[in-house]
Amino acid sequence: MPRQAAEAVLAYAREQGIDFLDDARYDDESGTAPLRSGFSEVLFGELFRAVGWPRQEAIVSNKLWWEFWPGQTAVQELEQSLERMGFDQLDLLYSSTLPDAVPVPSAIEQIATTLATGRVRAWGVVNWSAHALHDGVREAAALGIPPPCAAQLPYSLVRTDWVEDPALTDALAAADASLVPSASLAGGALTGKYAAARAPGRLSAELDHPRLRSGLRVGAALGPLAERLHTTPATLAVAFTLCHPRTASTLVGATAPRQLDDAIAAVALAGRLTESDLDDLRALAAGAAQSEPSEA
Repeated sequence: MPRQAAEAVLAYAREQGIDFLDDARYDDESGTAPLRSGFSEVLFGELFRAVGWPRQEAIVSNKLWWEFWPGQTAVQELEQSLERMGFDQLDLLYSSTLPDAVPVPSAIEQIATTLATGRVRAWGVVNWSAHALHDGVREAAALGIPPPCAAQLPYSLVRTDWVEDPALTDALAAADASLVPSASLAGGALTGKYAAARAPGRLSAELDHPRLRSGLRVGAALGPLAERLHTTPATLAVAFTLCHPRTASTLVGATAPRQLDDAIAAVALAGRLTESDLDDLRALAAGAAQSEPSEA
């Protein structure tokens, strides 16, 4: 998206009271970025400063990918990310899914070293299994550091299995960690807009792909429910994730300010959804889960 449009989205987010921003280092797949890896962090920092956002007014997270381990330590990965962002500190440092070469005890030891630098306020996990999360909590206690405060996991009306698995529920409770749902709109399929013929959007060329069938079906089915509740399918889909008792904040992406309006409206909507409304949403989610095996 054009830089001017990105600035407009970020400025609007700040105006509307959003204060949790999730960044990450990505590799360049286009061959056009000035850096092979991490230009996403450079852009984030530039945009953040361009809209005049005071650093102390935002909670900013980033991730450890362990991509160059063991040649690059966690502290070195952190320092390079901060340098590219132009930041002195992260509020939240996530550990992504651990590669086979990085056992949980080694990861927690490395995370402890990042906390000791004073450049990270808290840590969390991204896409960790229940078993790994339990092990991480135990290793953190042994090292005398806090357990992970948050777990970023895919959670939506078409993907409830990971978060609602009893083992994961127990692991989150053991850590007393909050949930940060990702992929809440299933890549845009749950916005409902693709129910219309030839609807424009980034998924338009992939509508026949098997991986999108459940999301598109649920997105279309959300229409009548959203109309009854005087809202949009996108707002209703995000509100569903906010109703999980451990949700701290749901991740959303936007290419225009109006898309943020749908997400922001979900906060109020989640507070007024009745148990009957949630039962209707859970029925859609259950239907999506049952259809997955035959479509995999």
